[in-house]
Amino acid sequence: MARAGFGPDWRCLFANDIDARKGASYVANWGADDFRLGDIHRLRADDIPGHADLAWASFPCQDLSLAGNGAGLGGARSGAFYGFRDVIAVLATRGRAPKVLVLENVLGALTSNGGADFRTLCESLRALGYDPGALTIDAARFTPQSRPRLFVIATRRGLATISRLTVAEPDPAWATPSLRRAVAAMPAGLREDWRWWALPPAPSTNSRLDDLIEETPVDIDWHTPEETGRLLSLMAPGHLAMVDTMRRSGERRVGAIYRRTRVEAGRKVQRAEARFDGLAGCLRTPGGGSSRQFIIVIEGARTRTRLLSGREAARLMGLPDDYRLPARYGDAYHLLGDGVVAPVVRHLATHLLAPLVASARESQKRVDGA
Repeated sequence: MARAGFGPDWRCLFANDIDARKGASYVANWGADDFRLGDIHRLRADDIPGHADLAWASFPCQDLSLAGNGAGLGGARSGAFYGFRDVIAVLATRGRAPKVLVLENVLGALTSNGGADFRTLCESLRALGYDPGALTIDAARFTPQSRPRLFVIATRRGLATISRLTVAEPDPAWATPSLRRAVAAMPAGLREDWRWWALPPAPSTNSRLDDLIEETPVDIDWHTPEETGRLLSLMAPGHLAMVDTMRRSGERRVGAIYRRTRVEAGRKVQRAEARFDGLAGCLRTPGGGSSRQFIIVIEGARTRTRLLSGREAARLMGLPDDYRLPARYGDAYHLLGDGVVAPVVRHLATHLLAPLVASARESQKRVDGA
């Protein structure tokens, strides 16, 4: 999905994933020429062709997520970052280090292990010869999905950066309080070379969840009235009251529902929680029943529910309808729940990453000519 966001102005030299299902989806959309299936810890610098301008790593979030196991960068999954680091380190010794690195993950990466994981990540980038900065971007600015993510963007030390691409103080639109706190807590030496990146506002969009909904999805069925009733029965009084208000309006209303475990009166209970703000909740991989997102459509007295379809999930990720999805519903949802929203990547690539690469190329020419 990062490749979909970069678009035709960028040429991919190499792509890697350990998941065979994701690999099959990549090949179906982009071909097999640049793809390598396998564990990143087993990759070698010789596996990487050419001299890339930029390297992007969306490494697993499970150990860093607030809903995860708390293992942090030391976990088996999120620890894939170290495999990426080691490949970049060898490329640097051979004069093939990318000019720009991008690391994408959940906001939990800022606070996992009391913030130590974020410091370790940034220290690792500095040890590789890069000066880091970061942005936090919610996909809701680009698609009707609430999906906040952290983007750490680091540039090769010694290569000049256009001054207009940085700001002295972080823009609250692109730097959450948690990011600002994480940077403020860094050791002084690490803060000295920190970059607050400049980014223009997101393009205005009128897209809402109901704009993306299919009446007859091919991979999922609408619930029976009994199934809808059971889902609504899991709602707390406040959410039921909201549904009743929507019914009384007489208008067509489309919302999203997640099942969550809440503690009430000292015991855990499962609740269905709805939102009607035009946004879907953050897509997740289907690791369990609570991870699956539902659609609720209210038309007067008629209320229908079902799971979000694979194509609807793809649209929430900003992918075009000709993007090839896995045939199995679970595989499609797994792919999309782990992905990065394509229009977010496009905004970054257009307004920050491409100018950074261009500036670094010019700087490298001056260094080589000196």
